[in-house]
Amino acid sequence: MGYQFGYLSLSVWTPILFGVLLLAMGRDDQAKTVRWVALIGSLVSFLVTLPMYLGFKNGTAEMQFVEKGAWIERFNVNYHLGVDGISMWFVLLTAFITVVVVIASWESITERVNQYMAAFLILSGLMIGVFCALDGILFYVFFEATLIPMYLIIGIWGGPNKIYAAFKFFLYTLLGSLMMLIALIYLYTQSGGSFDVLAWHQLPLSKTAQTFLFFAFFAAFAVKVPMWPVHTWLPDVHVEAPTGGSAVLAAIMLKLGAYGFLRFAMPIAPDAAHEWAWLMIALSLTAVLYVGLVAMVQQDMKKLVAYSSVAHMGFVTLGFFIFNDLGVAGGLVQMIAHGFVSGAMFLCIGVLYDRVHSREISSYGGVVNTMPKFTAFALLFAMANCGLPATAGFVGEWMVILGAVKANFWLGLAAASALIWGAAYTLWMFKRVYLGPVANDDVKGLTDINNREFLVLAVLAIAVMWMGLYPRPFTDAMDASVAELLRHMAISKLN
Repeated sequence: MGYQFGYLSLSVWTPILFGVLLLAMGRDDQAKTVRWVALIGSLVSFLVTLPMYLGFKNGTAEMQFVEKGAWIERFNVNYHLGVDGISMWFVLLTAFITVVVVIASWESITERVNQYMAAFLILSGLMIGVFCALDGILFYVFFEATLIPMYLIIGIWGGPNKIYAAFKFFLYTLLGSLMMLIALIYLYTQSGGSFDVLAWHQLPLSKTAQTFLFFAFFAAFAVKVPMWPVHTWLPDVHVEAPTGGSAVLAAIMLKLGAYGFLRFAMPIAPDAAHEWAWLMIALSLTAVLYVGLVAMVQQDMKKLVAYSSVAHMGFVTLGFFIFNDLGVAGGLVQMIAHGFVSGAMFLCIGVLYDRVHSREISSYGGVVNTMPKFTAFALLFAMANCGLPATAGFVGEWMVILGAVKANFWLGLAAASALIWGAAYTLWMFKRVYLGPVANDDVKGLTDINNREFLVLAVLAIAVMWMGLYPRPFTDAMDASVAELLRHMAISKLN
């Protein structure tokens, strides 16, 4: 069959090509041109994803915008892309966050600007590839390739301990992925030589095989989410990463692991997913409750938000493994909301860090007196992080709690109590950093946000409010795909 180049390929390769162009653009004496090329590249990359949203058909679980062509014919590996209601929003989110990060990094990065911007654009294309890939090897290539630009972003533009953090990030995630590669090869042999992910969903696998596959995928995806107890790399990486790196890591990269559970672990090994759901729920609740308490004692703002990310992603995996429509859809909505809110939280910390060069909570106090406009944004994002109704942070968590109550009242109660921790550590940080009298000369000398910073935070604020007040476009797109996934898992359980 002839290969038709379509919107998904444009979404994947446009940012990568702009990234390569940036790498070819000389040294830092051209930094101004480089920044504009990066901005144009990220905007074009976002615009080419929009037809996918505009042309997306709700009410069907079928893959849409499918592209398929032979890649490595000898092993039946195909260049096979497609999106459904589960993955479509993440393509848009990735492209959107990349634009925001390019604008946010406009002045803070002064060395190797072309390499920095190129790393983000290439990373954006690779992450979109993960969400679109329907061939096992293609997925694996994109999934692993995302490590390289992020490793460089942390290792080159990070803080004093950047090499340690970059290695820890790389080794943790690579180790888990090797188990996934073994699982993919096993599925290839079981399916008669096919790497088609959708065909793997229909394989009649024994219970032992499913258990092996489930834990092989768990090894790769749990580290990426990251689930407790394999979350320890995340705070170190966030503390050392530059602001843009932290924003992309929290907003998009953590979602690759959660997405992997829905596309691989649950539909390919449904019996094992049901059998081990108690373990997944236990680990998710531990993340939500225990890690929330850990966040409360942090003195470093970035570490606090990093731990809060682990707690919020605990809600996502909890929603997935209670196996009802509210839970799974709530987990997906929470992933998108967390993308907006955590990205915004890290960018707010970046605004303060650029001025004072400290992330310690004790270095601040009374910021509202010198930066009132900025504090208004920071308050909105803090409230969204707490899960305040009418913000994006509320919708997904509320759906997951409702789904948990539907499955088991005590499970729902435990999940709901975690919102108290979220409010406690977020509001405590906000009070100590922003409220009260001016604490020191550093805070006294602060200037409010400029127009560029205002634009970045305003765009994210609109996204947070829009999703909180009108989440229907998000849920409508995913409903049919979520229902189909649960139907497939229920049928497998009956067999």
